[in-house]
Amino acid sequence: MPQGKPDVVPDDGLTTRQRRTRPLLMVHTGPGKGKSTAAFGMALRAWNQGWPIGVFQFVKSAKWRIGEERALRVLGASGEGGPVTWHKMGEGWSWIQRPGSEEDHAAAAREGWEQIKRDLAAETYRFYVLDEFTYPMKWGWLDVADVVETLTARPGAQHVVITGRDADPRLIEAADLVTEMGKVKHPMDAGQKGQKGIEW
Repeated sequence: MPQGKPDVVPDDGLTTRQRRTRPLLMVHTGPGKGKSTAAFGMALRAWNQGWPIGVFQFVKSAKWRIGEERALRVLGASGEGGPVTWHKMGEGWSWIQRPGSEEDHAAAAREGWEQIKRDLAAETYRFYVLDEFTYPMKWGWLDVADVVETLTARPGAQHVVITGRDADPRLIEAADLVTEMGKVKHPMDAGQKGQKGIEW
């Protein structure tokens, strides 16, 4: 893809402009660091374009205060770019077990997904970040077929980026852009925990 030009131009009947502005389904997956960070970087670009942004976090606790959330909330309220709405789905369920049963967490994930479906149908946002969204599918809390069908049939010009390890092959097949983050080295390999300004 030299100089931003595609190697192949499909015979799909679309003009260059139509093809260029087609809404994308994107997936950031893999064992390496930076999946969410890259998605939030894309959200900054969307904010700059004035697009309404919806962030849905699935396994980070509502009590956690991450840097991207504060930055995007401030930017969204500034009136200079697009508005930003931030949703945390339940209490979060990640590497640390949260209060409540697994079924409670699954129900919260399903409720979050139903909200996303309503927002997609209403074309509430132009750019969606579904952060750590691969996990509810991996754990069987959400029907992957329903997710794929809903996302591929979404109306309008809504871009969606999904983050998380172990993305389902059906989601990868449906996506327009898939990036796999690989890990070469990580400070945790040497026993160092996450730190402010780097992990959050």
